[in-house]
Amino acid sequence: MSAPEDGIERIEARFRGNGFSPHRHDTYALGLTLHGIQTFRYRGEARFSMPGKVIVLHPDELHDGAAGTQDGLIYRMLYLPPELVGAASGHLPFLRDPVVEDGALWRALAQLLGDLQQEPDELALDDAIGQIAARLAQQAGSGRSKSKMLARPALLQASDLLVSESSRTIRSQALEDLVGLDRYELARQFRLLFGTSPHRYRIMRRLDHAKRLLRAGAGLAEAAAEAGFADQAHFTRHFRNSFGLTPGRWVGMRDSA
Repeated sequence: MSAPEDGIERIEARFRGNGFSPHRHDTYALGLTLHGIQTFRYRGEARFSMPGKVIVLHPDELHDGAAGTQDGLIYRMLYLPPELVGAASGHLPFLRDPVVEDGALWRALAQLLGDLQQEPDELALDDAIGQIAARLAQQAGSGRSKSKMLARPALLQASDLLVSESSRTIRSQALEDLVGLDRYELARQFRLLFGTSPHRYRIMRRLDHAKRLLRAGAGLAEAAAEAGFADQAHFTRHFRNSFGLTPGRWVGMRDSA
């Protein structure tokens, strides 16, 4: 279980048999079933979720939880305050079916539930919440209208800041103050102009900086620290996810070329 931050809580649960008696949350409860069959009663009906499915429980809805087979159950949940969903989507999406198959929603949740030991970066959190809210609205049949015009000069200012200050933490409030857009509108417009989120854009600029340092002969730990990564493992994970190989292997390929 990760420590709650800004009302957001992330947990992993593992059990056999009945796990939870009937209860309710004042948050959205969004879950990924990782192993086994997850069963629960919700709005008077028995529901089931298997790996690949996403669970979406609306705030203040009574439910319980159990493993559907003797094999047991493993799942992860994100408890997301409704005010954050409302800020991102303009309303509170209401899904009648609490178990959905939505690859984009799964991936957005996995951004926040993939590593419970590490708190997500604020920009990564904002981006994921924006994507989650958009998919919930889509599933509820109540999508928000897209921006008609891009605030291009402001977006270019944001990208300049993310490039020049890529190695340090940049608060969402700083970007809001700079461009005059709220963080969710900024994320939507930034993606339309640059093809990625502010968080991902900054990570790629960090990786660019780290690669320049490695080319100049810096060690992996030195490059990771100077580029702004939390540690060498954090750097390696992002490098592999972006380029398909570890930074050590990348250096070795360059040295042998």
